[in-house]
Amino acid sequence: MSKTFQLMQSGLAEIERPSSLAEEYSLSDASSPDSASARPASTDFDATSQEECLRLVQRIFLGQAAHPGRAIVFAGVDRGDGCSRICAESARTLAANVVGSVCLVEGNFRTASLAKFFGVSNHRGLSDSLRGNGTIRSYAIQLQPANLWLLAAGAILPESPNLLNSDALKLRLQELRKEFDYLLIDAPALNLYGDAVSLGQNTDGVVLVLKAESTRRESALKSLTSLRDAHVEVLGAVLNRRTLPIPEFVYRRL
Repeated sequence: MSKTFQLMQSGLAEIERPSSLAEEYSLSDASSPDSASARPASTDFDATSQEECLRLVQRIFLGQAAHPGRAIVFAGVDRGDGCSRICAESARTLAANVVGSVCLVEGNFRTASLAKFFGVSNHRGLSDSLRGNGTIRSYAIQLQPANLWLLAAGAILPESPNLLNSDALKLRLQELRKEFDYLLIDAPALNLYGDAVSLGQNTDGVVLVLKAESTRRESALKSLTSLRDAHVEVLGAVLNRRTLPIPEFVYRRL
């Protein structure tokens, strides 16, 4: 049993509300629906949420000099955990704090939403790159800050989710690693689909997203077991939609 899995189990056991595991990252309103510099659409993005998102970025991407996270999957336990918004805001925060290039990748072919968050076109994206030719950068859209890029989902067909298990995906991920310094990949819910596990096996690990008053302990542990059994490293967890402070011991121990 991995150390992360053991700490997650003990951490969940120590949270005061045993049936719910989570905390909120709310994001600011989009400044313009037609602008590539628009922020993800949401409400109530306050200083506390910004601080929590920055803490996640520092811990996962900036705080491990020996083994920096370069390609990380964000996956919720269940649908509606706010994973896409957290992934998007984490990418923005990371881009604002590094000089390297950051690419936010839409790996959720079930309910793609990142292009809408940023108010940009979903005309071309990852799915198109997996079926077509051309450099991976030619499918990406530059956002603001200038070192932030979005690789949207692109055209979604019924068979598109199968592409996440293809050799074409492995090749495109290798290309993305060469083109960009950091990759943040949004994935569907772990307890509904196996996409996040497939993506996690081809990246540096997974950040788990849980939602307060919603995510059940049993569901979280099931997701952790699925990742562990697939030899996917769990790099950390985000407790979303929080109404109480996150205990410091959780940050120290995850």
